[in-house]
Amino acid sequence: MSYSDTTRPPVPLSETRSPMPLLFRRHSSGEIRNIASVSSSILPAFGTVMGENSIKLKRFVIAPYDRRYRLWQTFLVVLVVYSAWSSPFELAFNKAATGALLPVDLVVDAFFAIDIILTFFIAYLDKSTYLLVEEHNKIAFRYISHLWFPMDVASTLPFQTINRIVTGKMNRGPVFGFLNLLRLWVRRVSEFFSRLEKDTRFSYFWTRYCKLICVTLFAVHSAGCFYFWLATRYHNSEDTWIGKNIPDFKTKSIWQGYTYSMYWSITTLATVGYGDLYAVNTEEKIFTIFYMLFNIGLTAYLIGNMTNLIVHTAVRTFAMRDAINKILSYTSKNRLPEGLKEQMLAHLTLKFKTAELQQEQVLEDLPKAIRSSISKHLFRTTLENTYLFKGVSEDFIIQLVSEIKAEYFPPKVDIVIQNEIPTDFYIVVSGAVDVITYKNGTEQFLSKLGSQEMFGDIGVIFNIPQPFTVRSKRLSQVVRISHHHFKQLVQPLKEDGKIILANFVQHLKGLKMEELAEMPLVSEFLDDLDSEEATVIEAGTQDQTGQAQQENIVIPTTTPVLSTTLPTRVIIHGYHPDNRRPNEGGNAGKLIHLPDSVEDLLSIAETKFGKRGTTIVMADGSQVEDLAALREDDHLYIF
Repeated sequence: MSYSDTTRPPVPLSETRSPMPLLFRRHSSGEIRNIASVSSSILPAFGTVMGENSIKLKRFVIAPYDRRYRLWQTFLVVLVVYSAWSSPFELAFNKAATGALLPVDLVVDAFFAIDIILTFFIAYLDKSTYLLVEEHNKIAFRYISHLWFPMDVASTLPFQTINRIVTGKMNRGPVFGFLNLLRLWVRRVSEFFSRLEKDTRFSYFWTRYCKLICVTLFAVHSAGCFYFWLATRYHNSEDTWIGKNIPDFKTKSIWQGYTYSMYWSITTLATVGYGDLYAVNTEEKIFTIFYMLFNIGLTAYLIGNMTNLIVHTAVRTFAMRDAINKILSYTSKNRLPEGLKEQMLAHLTLKFKTAELQQEQVLEDLPKAIRSSISKHLFRTTLENTYLFKGVSEDFIIQLVSEIKAEYFPPKVDIVIQNEIPTDFYIVVSGAVDVITYKNGTEQFLSKLGSQEMFGDIGVIFNIPQPFTVRSKRLSQVVRISHHHFKQLVQPLKEDGKIILANFVQHLKGLKMEELAEMPLVSEFLDDLDSEEATVIEAGTQDQTGQAQQENIVIPTTTPVLSTTLPTRVIIHGYHPDNRRPNEGGNAGKLIHLPDSVEDLLSIAETKFGKRGTTIVMADGSQVEDLAALREDDHLYIF
């Protein structure tokens, strides 16, 4: 077969590393573990099972994602960078090529030769099947038939040293200088930067920034060296760009000539052009023309990339400024009060500051199981320490924590408004809130709530409009629990419902007199606890040592507003819907608590719409005879 195993899953070529790296893996013990944890843009085929023992490499085959091989490639990048500097330098300054740099070049070439040999043992992914090819003959054929092989060999062979061994003489002609330029084969550097740009451990901005600097330095260095080489090859050294300033420049030090070359190259690239170093002969002028044309493209490339990087980092700032300007324009146009404008600006500022912390935007694309695990890790302790859920089962907490929503509120923002419909209740995770009531148009402070305390719960459990306004005192994080989801969780868990009810009653007994005075229904309920016959509910609570304690809570059986099952809410309409025009007549629906009998429901409809109905039907036309069959948010039509 062409490939190692048709049932074998494709192995990603990844930037991450194998947790158990071995350069050469034998077929018998060469398992590549934790393949599923390797990040890659290459995905396995649908239906492929990726087991720990499913991937084995043949003898003397190198895994392309092996950690040691990755380190070897990184080391080669350093050598390639040296070659990119030394090749143009040795062309211009031949004395360096045959002197101090010669042994360094031989060592570098030796490492490149080793890499060529290793490449014959590196497995690769077939792009048509995405299977890992590990047959040696196929690996070798692919490498030899590719452009990489002749270029790697040509850039590695020490031609000048070979000529010296064969002829016995050191030839300093230009041919060997140009052959050295083959070492500018910088494929490895390009692959290295591509890998860094995809690696989230490194900043994309700084990786890209370093790449642009390297490109610029390489262009400046190469142009300066080649320009100096033109001067050294010209028949009249005084009739050159550098000979006009240093007539005997060939006898001067190498670094003086290199400094002049880099100075000319940088001033030309920067379009400064002081005029102290200029092209003299025709060859220099032709080269300068092409270099300046190249600089136009290089400058456009650098400016475009830097602009893109800077704009990308400032895009959120621009969006925030635009949003603030829109708010200022809106408040000015509609003459809104200063306090309301400050609240709008504070909320908008907080939205941008905590954008990376908002649960909804971060978690919306994740599976529900992962979202539940994250919420459990972050907020489970807060829920367990909140008074309403002390002593409930772990199953209830786990289900509840998966339904909560986390939000941030800036200081002095109303979270709950007095007399609004109770759709959610809240738990303070961090920060603080003030409980406020309005009496005769005057704002009165009642209490302050801190971490792990709850608000909005009285309106939800009694199903009455929220009795208080709750306002953030400082920057606060709260978790929001939906009335609908809470009710769905409590209904099947009767024991947890009893415990929650007992905790709630205990909490009501601890309220201040000022707070009870604003809630007549709650006060009436507490009075019934002392005067009517009651049922004893044993609520198991856990102390800090984990031992169960029993506490007797007395709840009146005649009180309808509190029960282990929260009241159902339905929407009633004063007519039967017409399929073609269901909203004809302007009869808007009314949200009510479902009463105990049909007669009570008809009486409520008469109060709401002014006419006594006789029949109750649902949206699909079916007649309602038993209210127990109704569900939350059902639409009922009375006619």
